[in-house]
Amino acid sequence: MALLSRKLLIPLLGLVLALYFYSGGDEFKPELLKGKRIIVTGASSGIGEQMAYHLAQMGSHVLITARREEKLKKVVAKCLELGAPSAHYIAGSMDDMVFAKSVVKKAEKLFGGLDMLILNHMGDSYYNFFNGKVDHVRKLMEINYLSFVTMTVEAFPMLKSTNGSIVVVSSIAGKIGQAFVVPYSATKFALDGFFSSLRQEFILKNVNISITLCILSLINTDTAVNAVGDVLRMPAAPQEECALEIIKGGALRLREVYYKYELTKIPILFRDWVPELLDSIMRSGFIVENLKNDSSLFS
Repeated sequence: MALLSRKLLIPLLGLVLALYFYSGGDEFKPELLKGKRIIVTGASSGIGEQMAYHLAQMGSHVLITARREEKLKKVVAKCLELGAPSAHYIAGSMDDMVFAKSVVKKAEKLFGGLDMLILNHMGDSYYNFFNGKVDHVRKLMEINYLSFVTMTVEAFPMLKSTNGSIVVVSSIAGKIGQAFVVPYSATKFALDGFFSSLRQEFILKNVNISITLCILSLINTDTAVNAVGDVLRMPAAPQEECALEIIKGGALRLREVYYKYELTKIPILFRDWVPELLDSIMRSGFIVENLKNDSSLFS
């Protein structure tokens, strides 16, 4: 009992310190984004769409991308209505690395440079027990991970010249293993490993490009709610607020953004000290019988 108490006390003390440091720092001002040249991927709906609108209102030049061209046209039109000095789109799929590179090249052609690269897109996956299909894991890794790396490499010269920022939209599933999202979780862990390591190398090489990793809880996008709404006992946070917090984190060049904080940072603190307890709590949050088309592992 005493051992358990000590195990619980340490993360609680860590939480107090984390809350203290989180409350400090620079103040965000929308003017920080005025005139900035920004790419937002996965911007035809959800968080990406909302980020485009926030940036438009802040006076940023935006280039958005996703697969659905008609939806992108509407988002661009609204961005211009909201005050964006310029707004453009390019439609295509991020499982094609040639297309991923072409997005960055179009930004260079349109803007003559780049100040911020917001990587937000993700491939379609399922919410259920892992089905053992390795081809799906491979394709999801290409979209959710390799295209992020490809765009970062392609954008590096422009971002280096502007002391720019890379914003990587990830998930609590990229910090703590999650049931029913095995392929997705694997891609998010890969993002953490790549960009956290790259940040270290930037510092060692005196490269003044910031990398902000965004750790998100469940957000009320149509895709997420439709997939997990009946299975996960967790409130979904508003996508509009989430999008703004991501933008703030990138503008302030934060190392990581946690949203919602209590549903991301606190579980991570417990992960390292009482992992079995955390796992048990997480499993209790599922209504397994509500899984759609429930199937046995590897069936």
